[in-house]
This record gives sequence, C-alpha cells and structure tokens, in this order.
Amino acid sequence: MALVDLRQRAGYLFLAVTLAEVLLISAQVNARSGVPILESVTFGIFAEAQRALASGTSGIHRVWSGYIALRGVKTDNDRLRHDLESVQVELQQQRALADRARGLEEILGLRDRSGLHTIAAQIIGGSATPDFRTIMIDKGSLDGLKADLAVIAPDGIVGRVVIPTPRSAKVQLMIDRNAAAGALIERSRAQGIVVGEGEDRLRMDYVSESADIIVGDVIVSSGIDGIYPKGYPIGRVETVEKTGPAYKRIVVRPAVDFSRIEDVLVVLTPTPAHEAAEGSTE
Repeated sequence: MALVDLRQRAGYLFLAVTLAEVLLISAQVNARSGVPILESVTFGIFAEAQRALASGTSGIHRVWSGYIALRGVKTDNDRLRHDLESVQVELQQQRALADRARGLEEILGLRDRSGLHTIAAQIIGGSATPDFRTIMIDKGSLDGLKADLAVIAPDGIVGRVVIPTPRSAKVQLMIDRNAAAGALIERSRAQGIVVGEGEDRLRMDYVSESADIIVGDVIVSSGIDGIYPKGYPIGRVETVEKTGPAYKRIVVRPAVDFSRIEDVLVVLTPTPAHEAAEGSTE
C-alpha cells in the first residue's frame, strides 16, 4: 500500500516538473510576432473571456433597454386611451346637449307657429303596458292644466291630459287602446276616426266607402272631437285593405316617435268644438 502511494506521488511530481518546463520554455520561446507563446496564449484566453463578458453585458443592456422602452410605450398607450375615453364622454355629453337644445328650439318654433295659448312641459316618466300607453309631464293643475287638454309636439299629435295633479299630469298617448281622435286625409279630405292599438301603430275607422285613400296619405286632426286643434299631423297611411266597396282596415304609422320625445306643448286654448260644447251646456 505504501509502495502504491509512493508511486502516485512520484507520478504527480513528474507531471508537475514537466508542466513547469513547458511553461518555462513557452515563456522563453517567442512566436512569429515576437511575443512569447505563454503571453500570447494567456492573452488569447483573457481576450475571449472579455469578449464573452462584453457580449453578455451588451445583450443584457439591450434587453433592459427594450423592457424600459416597452414600459414607456405602455404608459403612453394607457394615457392616450384614458384621454380618448375622456374625449368620447365629453363628445357624448356635448351631443346630448346639442340634441336637447335642438328639441327645445323646435318646441319654441311650434309654439310660435301655432298661434295657440300653450305651455311647455318636459316628460318625466312613462308607462308602456298593452292596455295603457301614458307619459308623465312636469306641469300640472297649478300651471293651468286640466283633463282633456291636447298635447302636441313638433312632429304632430301626442295625446291628451287625463289626470292632472298640482305639479304634474298623466298624458294618454295616441297609441293607447282607449285613445281616439277625429281625423281626415289631408289630400282628399276624407274623414274618419283614428284609434290607438296599444302598440306602435294606429288604425283609421269609420271611413266612407267612397273615400279616396292611398298608401302614403298624410292624416291630420279634424278638430271635431273637441280636444285636438285642427290640422295637426296624426300619422301617415301605411297599408290599406279593402273588401268589396268597404274599407276593411287602414293602418296608420304615427307622426310622432313616442320613444324619443322629451318635450311637449300642452294646448290651453280650447278648440271651437270644445267651446261650442261648453256653450250648449250652459
């Protein structure tokens, strides 16, 4: 066992001496460039190590710079997106104000053209069931409102006041099942009664068999009902069905889009038919 250890030590010593001689010779022997081989080899090893380190550092720098740049881009995008959303909200608000101003301008124009004693009211609520189609307005008996006063809009007839309270009133829309108005065809002057159907259409009844009615005819109020002033649009004939000489069904599209109205006029001036009815009761 001791002999084996001695041989291993001798081998290690021989290897060390040989390596030392090689290093000594390398240090003394010059390469073709005049630089000692040992120095040249050592420089090459360190140069490769430095090149690898520099390459790794440059890569890390590029990655870090890219990360910082991406963070900056994300921040800019978030800010721009927030600014865009703010502008869109502001634009919607401005558009709503413009629509509101346009609606009020149309109401004022209608009041000036009508020559009637009216009061402007804003819609503050509504009810839409198959049997009752009504709205609530912000004017009431304290403002001079009472039952059966006509309610109109720039596009035409809206309905009539049915239940006034001191500061508000319920208005029955023309499309209500229980609503009706005296009407006539503007072109041919044929008369009839327009009634509501509880949905988004009206029906014209009690039309003479000889009446001249075609699709597209404009229907206006006749004023004979004592509620609605004469000559205001009610709707337009959409379909005409006729069985023999008699009219079976006349469907009318309302002049007013009841889903979009915001402001109305309540007519305080009684119609001639209403005044005549009141005079006959005195």
